[in-house]
Amino acid sequence: QVHLVESGGGLVQPGGSLRLSCETSGRPSSIYVVAWFRQAPEKEREFVAAIGWSDRSKDYAESAKVRFTISRDDFKNTVDLQMNSLKPEDTAVYYCAADSLLTRLDTLPGAYEYWGQGTQVTVSS
Repeated sequence: QVHLVESGGGLVQPGGSLRLSCETSGRPSSIYVVAWFRQAPEKEREFVAAIGWSDRSKDYAESAKVRFTISRDDFKNTVDLQMNSLKPEDTAVYYCAADSLLTRLDTLPGAYEYWGQGTQVTVSS
């Protein structure tokens, strides 16, 4: 089975940066798409970014296009999310998700089969 573990969250001041990492294990060769979502308290889970495992195609939410970068680290077998110029509204639990059947970079949480436990990101002065 596929396991996903997020790390890198924490407390940062507005304008600061964080780099989140999603470590994959199990059968990473069967993962076709990896995505990052976030969820603030009492809010719906929101798409942030996605990457194709093999072709490295990328998709970003409008709010993330300028400030965030998703990438795959071949050596570590991780998918990372570099977040710059963070704002208080970026505060949320960030989740990585993966699926082995997707043929496109889906923005809907229901499209993904595998999920990590999340890592808290808090942007506050």
